[in-house]
Amino acid sequence: MNKLKFSKDAGSEFYKELNLEIEKYFSERGIVKTGNKVMMFKIIMYFSLDVLFYALMITSTTAAGFYVFYLLMGLSILLTAFNISHDAAHGVAVKSRFWNKFLFSVSFNLQGNNAYVWGKNHNESHHLYTNIEGSDIDVLNNPLLRMTSTQPLKSFHKYQFLYAPILSLLYSINWFLFREVLMLFKKSSRTIAIRIPFWEVVKLILFKLIYLGYMLLLPMYVLPFGIGVVILAFILNHFMVSIIFTSVLGVSHLSDFVEHPSPDEEGKLAMSWPTLQMCTSVDYNANSTFLNWTLGGFNAHAMHHILPNISHVHYLDILPIFVNTANKYSIDYMNMPYGQALKSYCRFLYKMGHQKSIIPLRYESQAS
Repeated sequence: MNKLKFSKDAGSEFYKELNLEIEKYFSERGIVKTGNKVMMFKIIMYFSLDVLFYALMITSTTAAGFYVFYLLMGLSILLTAFNISHDAAHGVAVKSRFWNKFLFSVSFNLQGNNAYVWGKNHNESHHLYTNIEGSDIDVLNNPLLRMTSTQPLKSFHKYQFLYAPILSLLYSINWFLFREVLMLFKKSSRTIAIRIPFWEVVKLILFKLIYLGYMLLLPMYVLPFGIGVVILAFILNHFMVSIIFTSVLGVSHLSDFVEHPSPDEEGKLAMSWPTLQMCTSVDYNANSTFLNWTLGGFNAHAMHHILPNISHVHYLDILPIFVNTANKYSIDYMNMPYGQALKSYCRFLYKMGHQKSIIPLRYESQAS
């Protein structure tokens, strides 16, 4: 990973005052930045739903019921990841460092994905160097998709706005079957080489086998529906998870409003870290109670990137502080309806397939 240096700008002062205001907010109310009673309810509810739907699935008496409960279990597990795993990865789901690590490890590893690989690189790469190729692990160098102006423009990329949504169906199953395995052989489409400790390699393989065991082999063994029915449910579940996951997260950093900054020859960016976060992240319906509850605050992604040490259960309360401080320092905060964010994502795919470089659109606040 290329380590970079940042510059000072208005974002530096914005970030300094924002933290002071946030500290004041929590200290005056005598509350902590980690999860509260709402989070405890969510933890109990989501893990209970995971177990309930699995129990109903594994005891299904009809193929229709099997499919319904299988997909409901998949949806519940995904919402557990949004609401619990992500906060726990940042150490803010609960107060205890041990329980944060436990919640994150259990919920992530039991999905067949390695918690160490995702957690370490999410925090140390994506959050630090968002949208910077060679430094942000989430910037892909996929031969089928062109995502930055520095990647070569091929003739077939002109169609990527059409086939990208189809490829997105494979996101989850690719993550499970290939993404981390290819990292072991340094063949990943990720632009950063990953070193995985031996014990994590063992866990990676072990939990993928456990996942296959309870998601495929056990249902095949105890239920009378046949191998084909179980495999189809497995595939449909991954399709569903992929559609929701990419729809929720894809629009946050892949947009014709956001920037993909490049450092100079000395590895220095012409902006501060807070400015980088604000110009590379799009929020949608950030004040929505429903989306905050269901998506675990992923719809307030810019705010999360600036304040990763705060649980999403506080986002709706601190959003006015965030917006007012950004306005005070003339920092653009991109918060739009989801439909607008989705259109921007589609335009981004189209432009990246037709133009060698694109100039980000100027975001006009809905309040202006």
